[in-house]
Amino acid sequence: MNTNNEAAEILNDLVKINNDRIEGYEKAIENLEEGDQDLKALFVSMIGESQKCRMELSTELNSFKTDTEQSSTTSGKLYRAWMDVKAVFTGHDRKSVLESCEFGEDAAQKAYQDAAVNENLPAYLKELVLEQKRTLRQSHDKIKQLRDVQV
Repeated sequence: MNTNNEAAEILNDLVKINNDRIEGYEKAIENLEEGDQDLKALFVSMIGESQKCRMELSTELNSFKTDTEQSSTTSGKLYRAWMDVKAVFTGHDRKSVLESCEFGEDAAQKAYQDAAVNENLPAYLKELVLEQKRTLRQSHDKIKQLRDVQV
């Protein structure tokens, strides 16, 4: 497999984690209670982050003449964590939702870290990956902060 194909595969894995993240937060919004409008606004913002990340990754994939993945990560890879998060939303209490979201955010951070250290990813793409990782890290930290204040 040549370097462009390997880089495209790495980018498509990140597209999938963003697809999973979007689906996860859409599911979380469906399961929020009326008093959780602050979380709804936060989750909508996080969906927007992932849509932006996905668009940036798609632009790079187009330069490789590679299609962008439309699916989520159901293949059994590490990134499947978001699928588990979506299945956990049976308890509608705020803390459970935040714990599940934090689990998914941890998986996204791991996926981005793995991509950033991959030797088959050119330097200019590592910069993009690290920038997106930083953006998603801020969301991770906000989720963790909100979870920590729940009793």
